[in-house]
Amino acid sequence: MSTPYKTFSYHTFGCKVNFADSSFIARELVKEGYNQIPIEANADICLINTCSVTEKADKKAKKMIRNIHKQFPQTKIIVYGCYAQLNPEEISDLKGVATVVGTEKKFSINEIISKNKLNKKSYNTNIDNVKIFDISYSLNERTRAFIKIQDGCDYNCSYCTIPNARGRSRSLNINNTINEIKKIIKTGINEIVLSGINIGDFGIQHNENLYELLKNIEKIKQLKRFRISSIEPNLLSNEILRLFSKSKKALPHFHLPLQSGSDKVLKLMKRRYSRSDYIRIINKVKKYLPKACIGVDVIVGFPGETEIDFHKTYDLLNEQDISYLHVFSYSERENTFSQEIYPKTPDSTIVIRRNKLRSLSIDKYEQFVSSQKNNKFEVLFEKYEDGVLSGWTQNYIKVNVAGIKELLNTINTIELRPKQNNFINGILLNE
Repeated sequence: MSTPYKTFSYHTFGCKVNFADSSFIARELVKEGYNQIPIEANADICLINTCSVTEKADKKAKKMIRNIHKQFPQTKIIVYGCYAQLNPEEISDLKGVATVVGTEKKFSINEIISKNKLNKKSYNTNIDNVKIFDISYSLNERTRAFIKIQDGCDYNCSYCTIPNARGRSRSLNINNTINEIKKIIKTGINEIVLSGINIGDFGIQHNENLYELLKNIEKIKQLKRFRISSIEPNLLSNEILRLFSKSKKALPHFHLPLQSGSDKVLKLMKRRYSRSDYIRIINKVKKYLPKACIGVDVIVGFPGETEIDFHKTYDLLNEQDISYLHVFSYSERENTFSQEIYPKTPDSTIVIRRNKLRSLSIDKYEQFVSSQKNNKFEVLFEKYEDGVLSGWTQNYIKVNVAGIKELLNTINTIELRPKQNNFINGILLNE
């Protein structure tokens, strides 16, 4: 380590994939001999991993950069991630920013620092040329790992900047992916969550697919259980569902983006399924896995979305056996097709629609949890505090039970109960 820098801090905006990338970069810096300190401290270097899914995400990143520079004017700020790839000049102009790193170079940040190359304002990336893929992962209380097995996206949804920020879909081949997963499991991890930007397209450039990968993951003896993160509904195949229905390791929790329940809006969004397709997929999941938890992404206020279109979305979600919603307000992004779609939806209307769906989400989740009460589940305990252990059931219900600290990072059978004192909602059965 031949630089004057000894300490670093970092902050991550956005998705689980970003958190995995940040964790990977931080671990590499620690290996190089740098000391990680809290973001609130006066670090020599501060790394900001940005998101750009909405205009609000851009503003949050800029606000943090300004605050860090104001509080610690000597700190060298390195910015990377989606916002950095899409608007490097805009970020470079912010006071305190030493370097902006594009998508292709982000896993070389430790080299940029070690070779003291922070005075170069921007390491730009031509996104069309990005072909490199590195597996990264982050840990949740050192019991569960979020592993990025895929990056980029070949879809061109009309509202989305991800293809411009992350490039085309890419991954390692199955053999190399399995080898990397085995290394991660050796650190003592009992559960992994397979993450990606479009995970259903895993292996596409190797003539392989996600189903084949999952079959190989199933064979890893040391692995206790695994989940998959958000997957495009049109890519959740019958083979994958059959595997999950027979497996003791694959957990019945799916996140299936809907975005809109109106066929008209889905076409404007350039999504690859219809309203009836989506309903059929939900029914198929429940047929194979009746206790499955199903999360749904929804966008409200897309240009051209009428009150009738919104009610089609609301009615679909209300009528289907889904468990919770992630509700997003439409945000206009540069260089997207949706910029040219009219009429625009007023902000006041977007707020009303968003609140209705968020209220529905609360109701749906309460209904889902209530339907699972008095059933037995296996829970991986991830946290312990004041005599209470907490973790998640196979189908993603948060459980709190009275127990001892020694049960951390172990899998135990519980019975789901109605809440006691608005907190305890399970009882250990295998003490």
